[in-house]
Amino acid sequence: MIRYRYRAKSIINLVVMLFIVAFISSCSLTTKPSSAKVEITKDRFVQLPQPSQLGYQVTASQLISAQWTTAQGAQTQQLPVQLEVSNSKIVLAGFSSWGTRLLSLSYQDSQIETKVMNGLNGVLPDPEQILFNLMITLWPKSAWHAPLDDLGWSIIESDNQRIITDETGKAIIEINYQHRQPLKGTIRFTHKSLDYLIEIQTLNYQIQQKQQ
Repeated sequence: MIRYRYRAKSIINLVVMLFIVAFISSCSLTTKPSSAKVEITKDRFVQLPQPSQLGYQVTASQLISAQWTTAQGAQTQQLPVQLEVSNSKIVLAGFSSWGTRLLSLSYQDSQIETKVMNGLNGVLPDPEQILFNLMITLWPKSAWHAPLDDLGWSIIESDNQRIITDETGKAIIEINYQHRQPLKGTIRFTHKSLDYLIEIQTLNYQIQQKQQ
């Protein structure tokens, strides 16, 4: 009788373990590789600069807040992110408010690999767009000159502000900085063409070493 109970308990434990594994698998991240081009506005794609063109290596914790309008009214969303930039690679991860990883991205050798938790595609922003928003705000003007020039676009920089204009000279993106050092204070990113607003707040950061 004792042996029977032991076997029954073992079977139950096995069933529970298989259920947990199946549940974790259903919540796993799906992988999608792509080239290093992202949509800068409707049907227009821009080549991203290289990680090394940032000019330094950094690890940063940030909070991204987005605002946009739909037929149902004003929408808002917040996403805590972790950003790591080395000489050759960018790693980006987005988390829920309770700490679960919802998406991740790596950019290396001119290739982007993204992972989004199953069931959240189309609910969360595309990881590539998050990467673009961070790179267009943090990477120096010199890193963006050639990619934008390929589109006939320009980047205009003044004190605490950047404006990205299209081939007609129309302002498409406006970026305002609270501090001359972009990692300090809040960055306000307005996409005039797609009608959305993003605020990037760096909670903490560490510049690891200057690149040579």
